[in-house]
Amino acid sequence: MNPTTANYDEPWKEALSEYFEAFLYFFFPEVHQLIDWTKIPESLEKELKRITASAKTKKRFADKLYKVWLLRGEEVWILIHIEIQSQYEENFPQRMYIYNYRAFDLYQKPVISLAILGDERVNWRPDSYNYTIAGCEVSLKFPTVKLLDYEENWSELETSSNPFAIIVMAHLKTKATTGKLPQREQWKWKLIRGLYEKEFEREQIIKLFEIIDNMMTLSPELQSSLESKIKQFEEERTMPLMSNMELRGIERGKEIGKEIGELRGIERGKEIGKEIGALENARDFVKTVLQARLGEVPLDVEQYLNKVSVLSTLQELLKLAATANSLAEFKQFLARIQ
Repeated sequence: MNPTTANYDEPWKEALSEYFEAFLYFFFPEVHQLIDWTKIPESLEKELKRITASAKTKKRFADKLYKVWLLRGEEVWILIHIEIQSQYEENFPQRMYIYNYRAFDLYQKPVISLAILGDERVNWRPDSYNYTIAGCEVSLKFPTVKLLDYEENWSELETSSNPFAIIVMAHLKTKATTGKLPQREQWKWKLIRGLYEKEFEREQIIKLFEIIDNMMTLSPELQSSLESKIKQFEEERTMPLMSNMELRGIERGKEIGKEIGELRGIERGKEIGKEIGALENARDFVKTVLQARLGEVPLDVEQYLNKVSVLSTLQELLKLAATANSLAEFKQFLARIQ
């Protein structure tokens, strides 16, 4: 992906993983109120791959599948499809139908299909699929949300504390500033500054920053300008929004994620070599962040980090290193995962 090409699917997937309940509450409140939230929803990635395996389209989608329980005790699956492309797609309703019936056919579970349309075509609003032939009728109607509609209620987005209000604003302004990167940089800064002004907790600020930063891509020069604004802003606050070390940590985390992606589809011998290199880099960066923020890294912590052989674990430790208030807090987390 070109450094200044907007990235929609990964940020949306990340946002859904982090804020699934907030997603339903914001976009589909009538579905949200049916669910028993005392039972933790389960993300069904393997099942989703089976359902979408036969898809012929080469376009990218931010699909998610969750298992939830309704208040009346029934187990249901929620299949979320986010159409992030900017062009009309004739077969979209048919694909919604196919994914729905494949989910039911493979697993015999009731399926709720939901669609988010992030395209720029105002009048494209598919919400059903059906056909009738020789007295046989097939039909699926699915709830759809059009992100463009939120432009009319921008002030409500600005005052909302739901994380998806921020994400919708980032999506719309990323679309609106295609080919206008200086304007995108201005909007990106406004949205990032708004995270602090809404008085989100620091950990949530960092998560939402990552999502916005990943979606609203800029040229290196404009990204540097943005980081300068963040630095000046944090100097004026008693509690920093985002330190330079954390900014670099997030960027390094993205690099590690890309390295993981590069490993896919490559012969196993090359995979192992790259994986080892990525692990070593990840370990070193966790240590660097710890040392810069909390002082000298204790020997027992260093020894533990040297034994970690899973990149996803190191990524979690990197986030913790960037947010922990003390080494004691960091070591408490290590004790829980050992």
